[in-house]
Amino acid sequence: MVVNELGLGMRIDKYLSINTSYSRNTIINMIENGNILVNDKKVKPSYKLKLNDNIFIKDEVIKNTTIKKENIPLDIIYEDDDIIIINKPSGLVVHPGNGNYDNTLVNGLLYYTDHLSNNNGIDRVGIVHRIDKDTSGLILACKNNKAHEIMALAFKEHTIKRTYIALLEGVLPHNKITIDAPIGRDPNNRLKMTVTNKNSKSAVTHLNVIKRYKNFTLVKCILETGRTHQIRVHTKYIGYPVYNDPIYTNKPCSEFGQFLHSYSMEFDHPITKKHLYFECPLPKEFQDFLDKLEIEESN
Repeated sequence: MVVNELGLGMRIDKYLSINTSYSRNTIINMIENGNILVNDKKVKPSYKLKLNDNIFIKDEVIKNTTIKKENIPLDIIYEDDDIIIINKPSGLVVHPGNGNYDNTLVNGLLYYTDHLSNNNGIDRVGIVHRIDKDTSGLILACKNNKAHEIMALAFKEHTIKRTYIALLEGVLPHNKITIDAPIGRDPNNRLKMTVTNKNSKSAVTHLNVIKRYKNFTLVKCILETGRTHQIRVHTKYIGYPVYNDPIYTNKPCSEFGQFLHSYSMEFDHPITKKHLYFECPLPKEFQDFLDKLEIEESN
């Protein structure tokens, strides 16, 4: 992109926010990360443009990173030039952090492709949203910054429809229930979230019963908001925690973790605008346990 008279003297972040599809905040992040260059040199967002400045936007190829590329098998449900839909197994961390920089979804994505968005920084390339380590199922990643920005806004505005399937402890008496309770950090345990009115954000979860068992209830969970541990916190709050949850139950749990699965995702494609719908079956451990309950019920 070559600057003409109209851009002369304008800040580069403002100029690009007018002449590209990216927001100003995204452009600032890209400039600071060295993904926007002027005459092959890194500049500040406040840089004043000169006539015939050559602006280079590097928004796709991720070559230099401190995060290792690892050959982690990825169960890819769908892929095109802009997005990847992955069925994440239980036990796989989404992105590096808290001293853990190996064996994450990001490590696997970096091995799989050089085309990933970097709006969220080099340690979260491609990642628009996340699901917990021991939550299985669908997660979306973006292959360029334009798609990332559009999908991030869709998540923020709750235009993406996501449903989860969870197995709850106890027999939920209602066929449908809406939990509207704010969630914030647990002051007694920084690893946990809790329902609280202090330093919290609004959170709404809808539960629909799929099937009741003797001591369990299988439910579909529909999120209006996307707070950390939302389903796990809300179901514990009403007295029916997610089965096998190592954080929100006081019972011994198997290594598999909570029986919570990101089952379906529905949205408009960020570039083509085509309406897309994806779903994936329960993981084997989850389905095997349900089959066991079915046998017990029939005896």
